[in-house]
Amino acid sequence: MSQDLLNHRREWLKLSALLTAGGALPLLQAFNARAATEANAPVRIGYLPITDATPLLVAHHNKTYEAQGLQVEAPRMFRSWAQLVEAFIAGQVNVVHLLSPITVWARYGSKVPAKVVAWNHVGGSALTVAPEINDIKQLGGKTVAVPFWYSMHNVVVQHLLREGGLEAITKGEPGAKQVKLVVMAPSDMTPALAAKQIAGFIVAEPFNAGAELLKVGKVLRFTGDVWKNHACCVVFMHERDLNQRPEWAQKVVTSIVQAQAWTQDNRAATARLLAKDGPHRYTPHSVETLLRVLEPNADQAKLYQASGAIRNPSWNEERIDFQPYPFPSYTEKMVELLKVTKVEGDHGFIGTLDPKKTAADLVDDRFVKQALKQVGGLKAFGFPESFGRTEVFGS
Repeated sequence: MSQDLLNHRREWLKLSALLTAGGALPLLQAFNARAATEANAPVRIGYLPITDATPLLVAHHNKTYEAQGLQVEAPRMFRSWAQLVEAFIAGQVNVVHLLSPITVWARYGSKVPAKVVAWNHVGGSALTVAPEINDIKQLGGKTVAVPFWYSMHNVVVQHLLREGGLEAITKGEPGAKQVKLVVMAPSDMTPALAAKQIAGFIVAEPFNAGAELLKVGKVLRFTGDVWKNHACCVVFMHERDLNQRPEWAQKVVTSIVQAQAWTQDNRAATARLLAKDGPHRYTPHSVETLLRVLEPNADQAKLYQASGAIRNPSWNEERIDFQPYPFPSYTEKMVELLKVTKVEGDHGFIGTLDPKKTAADLVDDRFVKQALKQVGGLKAFGFPESFGRTEVFGS
C-alpha cells in the first residue's frame, strides 16, 4: 500500500473512531469544560478549502458577522474531515460546514448534541473520470475515489453505479461488473487520476475544474444533474449555543444567509476573494479554477450537454448555487439512500433511523426561516416560496 493510501486509511480510521459514542466522549467532555468558561465565545469558523465553505468565508470577508454585532476570529482551515470533526466536537470551532451524512453519524453515532441549521449551497460536485471514459459502464473493473464514506458523493456515485448495472465494493479487486471505491483526500485525487492509479473521482469543486484545466480528466456527470438542487455541505452548530444563546445563533445564521445572497450577485468577486492570491488566502486555488465553478460561461454548458455531463438542461442548474433552507424532504431521502449505500465503519444504527423523524430531529430551521425574511425569502435565491418540495432525480 502506498504512503498516500496509508495516510488516507489513518484519517478514515480516526474519523471512524470519532463518529462513535465512545470515541467522541473525551472530546465532548473537553467541549463541556470549555463551554463552562466561555459562555460568550466568539464565532469560530472551521472549514475545508472547497467551494462548499463559501458562505462562511464570504461572511467573514464582508464583515457580515461584525455587522450583526458579533465577535469573530479568523477562520481556521483544516486539511481533512477528521481534523474538522475533532475540532468541532471539542469546541475549538463552533460554526462549521460538514458533509451532510457526517452530521447523521455525529448526532446518532457519536451522540454529539448538535444540529443542522442551514445549507451551505446546492450542487457544487461532479464525477470526474479519465479522458477515455465516456459512460458509467466503462468504470466496471476500475477504482473510483470518494472524499469520505459519509458523503453525498458516495451516495450519488453508488446511485449512478446501480443505474448502470454495476456493483460498488469497498475491499478486494473489482470484477468486470464491479467498481472499487476508495477514500482519498480531494487534493490527492487529480494527481492519482493523472498517474492512472484511479479511473475517476467524485468530489466537491474546485477539484473537478482543476482536473479539467490540467487536461487529466473530464466531468462525466454533475451531481446536481443527478439529484436536482441537492445539498452537499450543511452548517452544523452545537445545541448548547442554539438553546442557551439563541440571539447569537440567529445572528450567525443571518450572517451566512446574507453572504449567500451576496454571492449570488457577485460570483466573480467571490472567486477572487476565495483564491490563493486573495486578501485572506482562504484556499490554495487559482482565480481561473474558481471562476470555472462560480461563473462558468455559456459555451461550457453547451459542451457539457453535448458530452452528457448535463442531461437535464431544463433544470437550469448552476455548477454551484446557493440557498440556505434545509428542506425536510432532502434529509428524509438522504437517510433512505444511506440505508442502501455501502460504507466502512460503524453504521448499524442507520437501519434503525426513521427518515421523517430524523429530518425533524437533526435539523433546527427556526433561525434560517427568520434570516430568509431579511433577504426577501427563498425567491431571492430563485426558488419557489415554499418550505416543502419533492426530491427529483435524473437519469
